[in-house]
Amino acid sequence: MARAILFPVCTLVSQAEGDAPRGLRIAGELTIPLSEVTVRASRSSGAGGQHANVTASRVEASFDVLASPTLTDAQRERVLARAGPRVVAIAQDERSQARNRELALTRLAERLTSALAVPKRRRPTRPTAASRERRLQAKRRGTERKRERRPPEDS
Repeated sequence: MARAILFPVCTLVSQAEGDAPRGLRIAGELTIPLSEVTVRASRSSGAGGQHANVTASRVEASFDVLASPTLTDAQRERVLARAGPRVVAIAQDERSQARNRELALTRLAERLTSALAVPKRRRPTRPTAASRERRLQAKRRGTERKRERRPPEDS
């Protein structure tokens, strides 16, 4: 039975119960293999006492858009235009490197999902009769206000 760890936007896909995740499910059909994601660990910045000085708990997950054979040409162009040639996500929120790795992969998937999203086309609409009337009333009020500011005309 396949096991999946669910996240708000993406899913880490694995084959069996004991296996490590093998891919990031991004949008519908698209799953990026973890072999295409580079994960680096380093020491976290900020407070944390002795534990932070000896533990590499900060995790940086990066995805090279140009080198990925998984993306189609259209997807690659969309990600390049919106996120650039390298998509990076960093996590140093938790004390555990494993949890930060999950967070970094989730954030990377969220960034890729938002970069791949096709924006809805705007349907042009006409202004309503009431909005046109409000605009004209505002213009008339402005005209009247300026007319009242003028010095009186001598007749």
